[in-house]
Amino acid sequence: MTPTLVQSHLPRAGTSPRVDQCARARDWAEIQERMLVPLYEAVYERLEVGTGSRLLGLGCGSGLALLMAAARGASVTGVDPSAPERLALARERLLPESARDTGPRGDTRLVEGGPADAADPGSAPYDVVTAFQPIGCMAGDSEGLAQLLETAAPLAERGAAVVLAGWGPPERCATSSVLRVATKLADPLRSPGSWRPALRDDLEEVAKSAGLRPDGSGRVACPFGYADLASAVRGLLSTGLFDAAIGATDQVQVDKELTEALHPHRRRDGTVWMPNVFRYLIARTP
Repeated sequence: MTPTLVQSHLPRAGTSPRVDQCARARDWAEIQERMLVPLYEAVYERLEVGTGSRLLGLGCGSGLALLMAAARGASVTGVDPSAPERLALARERLLPESARDTGPRGDTRLVEGGPADAADPGSAPYDVVTAFQPIGCMAGDSEGLAQLLETAAPLAERGAAVVLAGWGPPERCATSSVLRVATKLADPLRSPGSWRPALRDDLEEVAKSAGLRPDGSGRVACPFGYADLASAVRGLLSTGLFDAAIGATDQVQVDKELTEALHPHRRRDGTVWMPNVFRYLIARTP
């Protein structure tokens, strides 16, 4: 079976909640995804991603990270087996009719599937592989990631950079207190997809399990900022991290308790602001 990506690794408790997946994907693309822009920029700057780079994005979702790499001149391929609604938005962003065969986006490929589905015998190997979906905040969120990276490694050249991302220490991530809502509400069904504090070696352990060699890391400030409480709720729900809680209770209760948890982070002008720090690890293929 094609390995799923980090977000879909989270076990679901009970019946899957009924949500409008298209609306959820729009909320991710329009509200939440941009919160990780500083992480993408820091990684691309450190690896000097640009013209001549061949980048494979695992779990590319709605494609913002790929769009940023393409704007730097890179040839990009994105794969995602578990979020067709997000991938449809990525196609709108990266493959508009007027740019499909011209400009830096002419070398863009988007694949609904896993790394093996992106194999192209006629193309040069990738020199950068990214797995930007952060791990280290929910129990079980790294399960399957090592297998995913093992599948992607043969598509990359020897010594290619493989980037993993994770949440920083809870004391540096204001959003950690909000994510605990998911744990509290999902506990009646003892869901393994509940909040846990990020561990120092989360990323290194996954890299080593995948047969990769750690080769440097960094920390990046990625504050979560929203126009109001409603936007904050929609953005956080779009991550999928609260789905187990919705399945264990209901949408109304999750919305209510999530809103209450966000109140301490609301500023006088009504905006919501939560400072966070994320880690990234650069590993190398054998």
